[in-house]
Amino acid sequence: ELENQLAAKSKILDELKLNVALKDGLEQAPGTASLQTAELCKMRDCVASQIGQLRTSMQAILQHWKLYDEAYGEVSLVITRYLYCIDQCKPSVLSLEALKNQVKTLQ
Repeated sequence: ELENQLAAKSKILDELKLNVALKDGLEQAPGTASLQTAELCKMRDCVASQIGQLRTSMQAILQHWKLYDEAYGEVSLVITRYLYCIDQCKPSVLSLEALKNQVKTLQ
């Protein structure tokens, strides 16, 4: 989105630069408008550079986030398995008769 906005503003700035150049050409002396457009062009280039750096940083962050998300999924699965095992291993509160039946079944 930033790149699209910058492209639109760059187009407007280029048109302004052309208009100022035509005006200065008629006056035979460069005015403050041409100096201001030159400064705006420098600022535009600086912003374009910052957007490029931001894109690179965001791609690196996205890659790290994907790795984190994969690791989180694996850890979550392992925890779920352990919780299930712990739940299955809990001794139930049973009667003496039920425990005798369970011992016979296990034997």
